[in-house]
Amino acid sequence: MPQKKRYVQMGLTVFCTVCAILLFYDTLFGRRVLLTLGGKLLTALAPILYGSFMAYMLAPMVNFFENLSPHVKAARERDRRAALAIRALSILLTWAVIGVLLYLLASVLLPELYKSILQLVTNAESYYRTVSGWVEHLLETNPALEQWVVTQMNTYYTDINTWLTKEVLPQAQTVMAAAAGGVVGVLSFLKNLLVGIIVSVYLLATKEMCAAHARKVVYSLCPRDKIRWVLRGAHKVDDIFSGFVRGKLLDSLIIGILCFICCSILKFPYTPLVSVIVGVTNIIPFFGPFLGAIPSTFLILLVSPMKALYFVIFVLALQQLDGNVIGPKLLGDRTGLPSLWVIIAILVGGGFFGLPGMFFGVPVCACLYSAATFLIEARLRERNLPEDTVAYEKDVPDKPS
Repeated sequence: MPQKKRYVQMGLTVFCTVCAILLFYDTLFGRRVLLTLGGKLLTALAPILYGSFMAYMLAPMVNFFENLSPHVKAARERDRRAALAIRALSILLTWAVIGVLLYLLASVLLPELYKSILQLVTNAESYYRTVSGWVEHLLETNPALEQWVVTQMNTYYTDINTWLTKEVLPQAQTVMAAAAGGVVGVLSFLKNLLVGIIVSVYLLATKEMCAAHARKVVYSLCPRDKIRWVLRGAHKVDDIFSGFVRGKLLDSLIIGILCFICCSILKFPYTPLVSVIVGVTNIIPFFGPFLGAIPSTFLILLVSPMKALYFVIFVLALQQLDGNVIGPKLLGDRTGLPSLWVIIAILVGGGFFGLPGMFFGVPVCACLYSAATFLIEARLRERNLPEDTVAYEKDVPDKPS
């Protein structure tokens, strides 16, 4: 009997190995069936993923409303019916706040953003002539170089003008029409979003039970002596992701709103478009402020060089406020990553997954860095070696006392 069981295990191992090799080969060189199935699975699970992400992001707001008053907190702990009523009211208030923010976005920002894009497309030719005049004036002493630059500018102008008129403007019109409810093509997304909202409400209402089910699975799969470490690691990952993702998104929203208000007061051109660019790029750590400031400054420069200078000064002041006041208050030191690793995470994540990779690459790298640090320090303790990095500036570190 033991011999038969051994043969069965060997057969299952060989079968799984062959399947893994075939799937790997098909993914790289074949019809990529696994990727196709994975894409279809993600499409089918899109409402669940939307709902889970929304519930994860909104959980702190629900907790805030639940614990808003000590009397409410005491009533919730004393009576189960009161707890259910308070949870329902907290979820309702949370989605009411989100609804108000979305209404302000749709009624105030989107129309102005559309006008800015339309104005940019309309004035593209005059801006091209302005830039061409600058270049010709700068290169008038070198006719050959001037001719080459003008030829290149003509080529790029044609490509950019085609991109603006055939892609950017139609997409902006589509967004505006979708906000008015007149586009059939977005019905699938709206359906998934609606189902996702329902899923998020369910997850928020039963978040403690969902966490209990997750712990139940961990206890059933992991050895007893490993459970504490698995739960500790899960808490660490949650702390890094929740702190960074929620904090950075809120920080970028605040920066975008401040940019919109101040640019409107200072009467900068393309205020809605510039505010969106600054706010969206601000979610990228380290490089984000520069990525947003450069194209925004160039847009304003085309209209008024003096206002472009004022805008650069304003952005520098805004980033100082974000880096020294807003960012530390919202984020703190959630990732614990050195600056070099932040840059590496952004570059690698952006190289593989674009803008989302640049954003999520930092918390992922922070989780890996935390796990590696824990394993290295545990190994050093086993060997009775110091854990402080400064001790290894010498060839032979001193043993801890």
